[in-house]
Amino acid sequence: MVKVDIVVPCYNYARFLEACVGSILRQSVRDLRVLIIDDASSDDTLSIARKLAEADCRISIISHPQNQGHIRTYNEGIAWASAEYFLLLSADDLLTPGSLARAIEVMDRDSEVVLTHGKAVVWQDSLPFPRIDVEKNYEFARQDLIQDMCTTGVNFVSTPTAVVRTCAQKAVGGYEESLPHSADMEMWLRLAAYGAVVRIDGVQAIYRSHPSSMSNSHWTATLLDCQQRKKAFDSFFQAHPKISRSLSVRANRMLAARAFQGGTNLVRRGQIRSGLPLLRWSMNLDPRLQYVPPVWKFLKIPGPVGRKWAMSVIKEATGRLIARS
Repeated sequence: MVKVDIVVPCYNYARFLEACVGSILRQSVRDLRVLIIDDASSDDTLSIARKLAEADCRISIISHPQNQGHIRTYNEGIAWASAEYFLLLSADDLLTPGSLARAIEVMDRDSEVVLTHGKAVVWQDSLPFPRIDVEKNYEFARQDLIQDMCTTGVNFVSTPTAVVRTCAQKAVGGYEESLPHSADMEMWLRLAAYGAVVRIDGVQAIYRSHPSSMSNSHWTATLLDCQQRKKAFDSFFQAHPKISRSLSVRANRMLAARAFQGGTNLVRRGQIRSGLPLLRWSMNLDPRLQYVPPVWKFLKIPGPVGRKWAMSVIKEATGRLIARS
């Protein structure tokens, strides 16, 4: 039986595809398959994919006549997978040497583990390529992922590092189309509710940062980011009513605190129109912030004129919020 199935979704990333697939084929694990899914790219993705497939029989291709979007493409890959383990690797990212072997070693030891993840180096592709040697000595530990995500409000699982037990992936289902910007976070929560999660203390992937990457286009706005993470938490807790409601409350409060922090930082820099919506959203999510906001953060603005201006902004924003409630 093939050990690992790796799906490489690709939309107009022809310039990255060869390097991505090369990082897979250079892994010490040879018992694998690669499926490149071209989501109706307008560049040379299909021709490069065909060239790669001709050179290695482990590579196959699916080409969409029309663009399906990333969620449907991911789910198509899940439906295709039949190996023991499964990984989604965006065509602009890369695996590090030995990453698959480390994940497989951990999961082979313990059948309860359904998800492993690790560190990802963020690489600006305008800079020299990072040198990452094979990490033979590494540590790993089980993680209470649901509690940790609710406590931090952060999606700390980097997708190119997330190796999943395929039978668990099939059992929990595919990615939610209603969560185009936070479906990965909701997926990790779902898998954590199904089985054990292990974090590997090693660099498992290289996350390429470039102007056209999806994270740049979708997640740079703090308010949108917080709203999408809340949708992921809401979707998860609605589907898992037996999980403690206190965790849902904790997640909401942490998201509110992060939004409030972002709002205060923007207002302090004079970006009032950007900061006030964050403050408003955070106070609606956690009403306690309406009555005990951390005013001292605004008072860091230098000089008496700056502090006077900050206090006027706080009074005006809070007054509008109370009037609306």
